[in-house]
Amino acid sequence: MVELCLRITKYKVENKELLNYLLFEAHDEDEYAKKVEAQVEQQFAEIGKGSQYLVKKAVRKILRLLNKQIKYSGKKATEAQLRLHYCRCMKQHVAMRYNTYLNNLYEQQIKKISAAIEKVHEDLQYDFQRELDELTK
Repeated sequence: MVELCLRITKYKVENKELLNYLLFEAHDEDEYAKKVEAQVEQQFAEIGKGSQYLVKKAVRKILRLLNKQIKYSGKKATEAQLRLHYCRCMKQHVAMRYNTYLNNLYEQQIKKISAAIEKVHEDLQYDFQRELDELTK
C-alpha cells in the first residue's frame, strides 16, 4: 500500500492533492468545505476593479480551483454548498450587470447547483433550495 501511494505521488500534483484529501481531510467533510470556502472568499477579495479581461480570468481561475476541490470530495452535498458559496461571492465581489460572459458563467453554476440539490437527502434539499432561491431573486 505504501509503495503504491509513493508511486502515485511521483507523477502529478493532482494525484498528490487527492491523496492529501483522502488521508487528512475526508474524515471531516464540513471542515473541508469551510476551508475551501475560505480560499474562495480570499481569492474573490483579491480581484481588483481592473479590466474586464482580468476579472473574467480571475473568476475562471477560482472556478477551476473549486471544480478540482469538488471532484476530490465527490459528495453532492459538498458540491451544492461550495457552488452556492461561489455564486454568493461572485455576486458580492464582481460586477456582472453588463457582462454576458460572467452572467452565463453564473447561470451555468445555478444549473449545476440545481442538479446537485436533486441528488441529496430531502432535508438538505430544502435548505439548499432556499439558499438557491435567495441567489436567484
